[in-house]
Amino acid sequence: MNHENAYFECPSGALDCAGWPRKQSARSCCWALLIFLAFAAPAFAQAEKPPLVWGMDSSGGAPYIFDNNTKGFEVELAAYLAKELGRIGEPADSDWDKLPEQLDKGEVDLVLNGYEYSEKYRGMASVPYYIYNLTLVVNAANTDVYTWADLKKREKMRVGVLEGSAAQFYLEATYGDTIAIEVYRDVASTYQLVAEGRIDATVQDNSAATFYASNDRNLRQIEETKGQGAYVILTRKEDSELRGQIDAALRKAIDDGTLEKIYRKYSIWNDDQERLGYWKNKSWGDRERTPVQQKLNAPTMDWDAARKLLLMAAGMTVFLAVCSMPLATLVGILVAMLRLYGPRVLKPFLSAYVELLRGTPLLLQLYVLFYMLPKLFPFLGNTSPILFGIFSLALNYSASQAEHFRGAFLNLPRGQYEAALSLGLPRWKAIRYILAPQAARAAVPSVTNDFVALFKDTAVCSVIAVMELTKQYNTLYNNHRDQMFALAAVTAGLYLAMSYPLALVSRRLEHKAAGR
Repeated sequence: MNHENAYFECPSGALDCAGWPRKQSARSCCWALLIFLAFAAPAFAQAEKPPLVWGMDSSGGAPYIFDNNTKGFEVELAAYLAKELGRIGEPADSDWDKLPEQLDKGEVDLVLNGYEYSEKYRGMASVPYYIYNLTLVVNAANTDVYTWADLKKREKMRVGVLEGSAAQFYLEATYGDTIAIEVYRDVASTYQLVAEGRIDATVQDNSAATFYASNDRNLRQIEETKGQGAYVILTRKEDSELRGQIDAALRKAIDDGTLEKIYRKYSIWNDDQERLGYWKNKSWGDRERTPVQQKLNAPTMDWDAARKLLLMAAGMTVFLAVCSMPLATLVGILVAMLRLYGPRVLKPFLSAYVELLRGTPLLLQLYVLFYMLPKLFPFLGNTSPILFGIFSLALNYSASQAEHFRGAFLNLPRGQYEAALSLGLPRWKAIRYILAPQAARAAVPSVTNDFVALFKDTAVCSVIAVMELTKQYNTLYNNHRDQMFALAAVTAGLYLAMSYPLALVSRRLEHKAAGR
């Protein structure tokens, strides 16, 4: 045999020499295909399953979810659960207090975002995955508060909480008569206000308190804690199979140290977490009802108390509207007159003022004024959120009022202004006594329509802890979702009772202006 050509020679004379390389090539392809399928099959199987959509609030902040939803102990826990279930995790963003509603609608498969167990979640909650304690945090320079009892030292101490949280329910039940509870929508902003000294303290779960207090020298954590509870994952009651899979994955994570590894990474592991092993086969609802735990569970709807709360909140809505609308109208008239009759140098700035306020959302303006203005002017730090709300509403509506009055002035005959000047009236007296009264009559319908709209826009002030009507409705709804329609009907009736008389006044003024 010629060894140099051995590769090309047939191993058997019965075979066609040209077929040998082809057979070897086919055999290699079969092996490659088998290897590919062995590795790719799990990926294909996972891709066939629907994604595991988990509800969360991206504004929740550290250590839960932060850095564009890429970091946080719950981000890593969600990834772990999806992997254990053989599915791909997919976060779905919503407001924290609205996540159970998204679950009811079927928009998410589960809710995983620091939800504290209470009786209203019985039958839809997983086994506990974190045991928390309510923790009090104050400004580092605060010399009044060193214990929880010190919250009663000074009358109406301002304490911030997360809306719909166990901390809110606990403080309302325990300190409601002695402190001013301010309800905010996210944890990070609340700690920022405490660090800046704008509110006296905040009560949050220790997972967040430990993280923020250890990373901000302006915060001081009170060692004593209250109101122990557990974080649970929520599913729909009928999704018992999914809930069972989640429970099994959590038990595995507790046993093999996965949870401890994740929690230590974010510095939230403590001695209480050692007890997760005890609760891994139990529902936190099986726990003995302590007085504190009873306070955290939402009571049966008390309609007498609910009506009083809604009426008080409606009073706040009226107060905000009645205080802000006259300011908006006065500023609007002034801006309109200066744009038409004032120095030419002011006109570009006034036009920019109007377009900026008309072209940006009221919510953005409120955030900028409330969170940024005190940084530029520290003396505003202790200003009540109510005053910020009034000023923001007045500023926003002053732009539309300016346009209403500018249009009314422009619709007046030019000859009246010229005739007044020819009779010797000074320029501003001609505007004040001749033009302004006529323009005001023409603008009244538009102004009253804006007043009606302003009543509804006061709801925006809820984001800075002003307890107006919509926020009070939302608080009651979060605690008593079974009374949703009744609460909505009462709230809508109150808004109608406030706005309908204004609508009648507007129509009457329109008829009067038209001479009918």
